[in-house]
Amino acid sequence: MAGRIPQSFIDELVARSDIVEIIGAHVALKKSGREFKACCPFHSEKTPSFWVSPEKQFYHCFGCGAHGTVLGFLMQYEKLEFPEAVAQLAERAGLEMPREAQAAREPGGVDLYALMAQAARFFEQNLSDNARARAYLAGRTIDAATAVKFGLGYAPDSWNALLNRFGQSEHERGKLLQAGLIIERDTRGGERQPGFYDRFRDRLMFPIRDARGRVIAFGGRVIDQGEPKYLNSPETPLFHKGRELYGLYEARQAHADFKRLMIVEGYMDVVRLHQSGITYAVATLGTATTQEHLHKIFRITNEVVFSFDGDRAGRAAAWRALENALPLASDGRELKFLFLPEGHDPDTLVAAEGAAAFESRLKSALPMSEYLLKQLVEQVDLAHVDGRAKLAALARPLFARMPDGVYRELLADRLAGEIRMPADKLKALLAPHEPRRGPAGRPQPERPDRGPPHHGGHAASAGRGNLLRQAISLVLHHPAAARAIRGSDLLGGIDRPGVDVLRTLLEQAASVDAPTTAMLLERWRDRPEFDRLAELAARSPLVADGAAAASELKTAVEKLAEEYRTGRRMDELLQKARESGLNSDEKAELSFLLKAKSRLESGS
Repeated sequence: MAGRIPQSFIDELVARSDIVEIIGAHVALKKSGREFKACCPFHSEKTPSFWVSPEKQFYHCFGCGAHGTVLGFLMQYEKLEFPEAVAQLAERAGLEMPREAQAAREPGGVDLYALMAQAARFFEQNLSDNARARAYLAGRTIDAATAVKFGLGYAPDSWNALLNRFGQSEHERGKLLQAGLIIERDTRGGERQPGFYDRFRDRLMFPIRDARGRVIAFGGRVIDQGEPKYLNSPETPLFHKGRELYGLYEARQAHADFKRLMIVEGYMDVVRLHQSGITYAVATLGTATTQEHLHKIFRITNEVVFSFDGDRAGRAAAWRALENALPLASDGRELKFLFLPEGHDPDTLVAAEGAAAFESRLKSALPMSEYLLKQLVEQVDLAHVDGRAKLAALARPLFARMPDGVYRELLADRLAGEIRMPADKLKALLAPHEPRRGPAGRPQPERPDRGPPHHGGHAASAGRGNLLRQAISLVLHHPAAARAIRGSDLLGGIDRPGVDVLRTLLEQAASVDAPTTAMLLERWRDRPEFDRLAELAARSPLVADGAAAASELKTAVEKLAEEYRTGRRMDELLQKARESGLNSDEKAELSFLLKAKSRLESGS
């Protein structure tokens, strides 16, 4: 849905909104130098550590790590989805929200939300009229109040019950097809007449709701035997299964605030857990837990428990969830894994032992760090060097997906203990490969984030860690500095990881008259790099002055390009030397390049 809001509108909305005014309406801000400060609204504290920058249009808490743009604040504080936050901010700014694609509501057409609501009522009525479906629910010990709470229904054992009810005209049938409620017959081969039929037949129906409680899709479960056991709505203008969580609307209705959310695998698991009083259970919709799911959850709570069956399939699903969660494993977030006894799922287990016993199992849930190490250690023999080296090799791609921070550092320390290797040496091996630096270019530790952004002196270019990260940070903190770069073609052809991010940021910053940090970040909200860029934006700026930032950015980009050109030509000459040898000119060129590389690394 966010993709149908034009980026130009989001840019204008962010530019016209004052983050100090918006946050100040909810939090008592006090001016402190060029920034504003307050006690953080997202955690309990007595000393203010929450800072708002009117220049960057960005907020950051040095206590709990919360940070973001004005839209991010509304999403976190009001617990809104992105489109709802945009709508609220637009209303406040007096702007009418446009859409690049009005798929949910077309001029003169039937509102798809209204159509889905009608279908839900149709299924609910059929449940009350069908003794067999009611008996099935009773057999699963689902009471009437829970069925009403979740809007459970029944799709009749008919090929056209819903079609006949809501699809009398060609236009209506088109809408049913668009909503995923009917299927068009395959007429290839000429054996069948053109037409449509109901997607859901003889199934218990579970309405899937969005954050506002509107029905956007359905899940259907067979009542007797049959395949597939569960059938979901297809992707539609309203529904994207990789973003939605079944039961999240009902969970939010039951809780003003969440300590945790628990992700389970099935609709019936969610329904039964809620009925038992465990009202923080949600389920994915026939797909592995995605980063979009986790982004949605972490806007509500910082603790997630994955509950899986103890069989082989459950453990495979748990590992996929871990892999998807790694990029979001930042400080302050807890991800845990709960494995149930074999032969049980949450539905059957809570029925067998009750809610109190089920919840007591959460105490033994494995933190993600413990689960990751346990799974890796089980694959090697730590009694031998070969096994310990294999453990490091298995861990490296997983660590590469994790953001920098205390969590990653502590996990690396644990891994070093298992491998019996000094932690600093292991961390160097696990770190992404970067060009070596001599003493003058030795990476310097960044200033700990313990207070407001520093607006003091100018730091030297050399020795502030990764050159690429330095350039990205300069663009984020001083977007106008991008004008110092004459086109991003200077970075063309460089295939080093992260250069495409820098190139895009430069293009984005140069494309608007008055770019801000918030404006740049909002262009990355739906991309996997968003969290990392937001973390960089929350750190202290490398330099305070815009002109100095432009000069440093230009130097950094030129140096990146020079390093790449030097390295690529060196690789060509070295390969030729191995294969056929070099002539005298080429030997002299290689010698010159090696000396140039040494000068670059030493910062001279």
